[in-house]
Amino acid sequence: MVAGASGLVGQEIVKQLHADPYVAQVHSLVRKLGPELSGVTQQQVAFANMASTNLPSCDTVLIALGTTIKTAGSKQAFAAVDLDAVVATAAAAKKAGARAVGVVSAMGASAASGVFYSRTKGQMEAAVAALGFERTVFVRPSFLAGDRTALQQAKRPGEAVALVAMRWLNAVIPANYRAVQASDVARTLIAATAQGRGVQILLSGDLQGSQL
Repeated sequence: MVAGASGLVGQEIVKQLHADPYVAQVHSLVRKLGPELSGVTQQQVAFANMASTNLPSCDTVLIALGTTIKTAGSKQAFAAVDLDAVVATAAAAKKAGARAVGVVSAMGASAASGVFYSRTKGQMEAAVAALGFERTVFVRPSFLAGDRTALQQAKRPGEAVALVAMRWLNAVIPANYRAVQASDVARTLIAATAQGRGVQILLSGDLQGSQL
């Protein structure tokens, strides 16, 4: 099961699972229905109401839900998505039988952080880990690189400039702070949730699979 398939990483997760011959079925939870793929079932949900949403039986849930404070409009609205909706989705999936959960978090996530964004991500991680899945994986990507035009998202001139600068400075930027391809984040999250037990945190440097 994939929650938040409308974003960069979410779409990559669905694409890679769809292409995997060992994956029997993909159930995608989305805010808005998109193009259909064979073997992928879409369910339009209101993530704010996940606590009362019944989900189909599943083995693994991969969550790529997220927004920005600017897009959400306030810190409270941001936390409603990146904290409350993520935790509620994980809880609903566990109720539906999921034994493993993988979540896209962010570098710097810490419940003790003095930065609101990082503190919210840290609180989310702590709450999801407390649900007691057999396998819990958090990936903490840095700056995400990928094709946002395909998502019909607004252009981000500052992001384009930053990506060009990072390509030039890649050799001197620490691995955890280099831009990382959304496809690499998705690939690592899928692989990490497929094996082992307990809680694992993968930093951005662990997600690097290709040169920008």
